[in-house]
Amino acid sequence: MTDNSMHGGKGSRLGAEATDVEPPRERTRHQMILGEIEGRIMSGEWPPGFRLPFEVDLAEQYGVSRMTVNKVMTQLVKSGLIERHRKAGTFVTQPRAQSAVLEIHDIEAEVRSLGLPYRFECLKHERRTSGAPDQAAMDIADGTEVMDLVCVHFAGPRPFCVEERLINAAAVPDALHADFTGTPPGQWLLRQVPWSTAEHRIQAVSASGDLAKRLAIPKGAACLVVERQTWNALGPITRVRLTYPGDTHALIARFTPASQ
Repeated sequence: MTDNSMHGGKGSRLGAEATDVEPPRERTRHQMILGEIEGRIMSGEWPPGFRLPFEVDLAEQYGVSRMTVNKVMTQLVKSGLIERHRKAGTFVTQPRAQSAVLEIHDIEAEVRSLGLPYRFECLKHERRTSGAPDQAAMDIADGTEVMDLVCVHFAGPRPFCVEERLINAAAVPDALHADFTGTPPGQWLLRQVPWSTAEHRIQAVSASGDLAKRLAIPKGAACLVVERQTWNALGPITRVRLTYPGDTHALIARFTPASQ
């Protein structure tokens, strides 16, 4: 009787340990569900911000246990594709872009590297004579003509950044006749005008009313601002202020130790 009790006790312990182990059929379904959900996210069928069905509904839809669905969700969270919000539900994450601090990037390429469709809107396209603030900011002569541009760049349905740019027409006369409604200003400049020197300034700001509206974020929300000016042999080329929602963009820098 003692032996039977021992065997029974051992069996009970094994049964308790086995409750977290999926049967072979469940493991196969696990991979299938994981692949289907990943596919919907990566294809854009479930875009950033999309709320996923509840676990109990997914379990019923796929004919599996809720434990299997929970393991799929946990794996998707670890891979950064979804995020869970207590009481609110589970959502597809907003991609987080990374830019190298000392490089000049094409914004369209940044967006497409996230696997999202790109578009932009040119909100302001004005040819004018520079004023005192422009002259101080860009170190240009009094009376210099500039192109004053404001664009919003989109990653999928969501604003990615706001671009506020001045182009020095004395250094880039072709800019006076360029169609910046069809080609983003930064992309046009990278293709048309070689630069030799660049300066970056990075800061955090709170979104003003106009900026918050353009970025579709709450007023006062944290933003990351990159201000950049470039020069060539003819003088200053352009000065641009790029403002990103703070929760969707990061800057990276790679460097080596200074020589001793």
